[in-house]
Amino acid sequence: MSLNCESQDPQDKTSGYSNRLSLSCSNSAWSRLTLISLFMLNIQFSESLTPHEVKDSVRTVPATPCWQVEQFMVAEECKKCTRFEVKTHEACSSTGFVEKINCSESQKEEYKSCRSTGMEETLFWRFEGTMIFLSVIFAVLVILRQRALDRLASEKVRKQIESI
Repeated sequence: MSLNCESQDPQDKTSGYSNRLSLSCSNSAWSRLTLISLFMLNIQFSESLTPHEVKDSVRTVPATPCWQVEQFMVAEECKKCTRFEVKTHEACSSTGFVEKINCSESQKEEYKSCRSTGMEETLFWRFEGTMIFLSVIFAVLVILRQRALDRLASEKVRKQIESI
């Protein structure tokens, strides 16, 4: 990879692009150098980790929840998570609602993320209200614009009739 940028004479008046070309060329060269140095820094950092640190940095994959592989019964209906539960239960973090389930084969009690019908209904009606409000505003704007255009057209016709 070469970083050569042909320098052009700034006094050359034959091309109006000489200053811009040299600027973009130098910006391109600087961005390449920055990328190369960041890449080298990343390599040095990864080589400086000990095998123990590398092992700790790799996340362990959690076991598959029982409700994904076997039958289950809902012990508690879908409810809103508390602030504490959002921080502690992984199931709460995605939707903010959770239900407690009992897996039939393994007899485990687990929490499963769920969607609240009340929340969904509220979101739906909020969306519908926003769309109706925007429709009314844009309908009024269309009517006002049409009146302005009609007024301009009638003025133009009136001027043409007066000039005859």
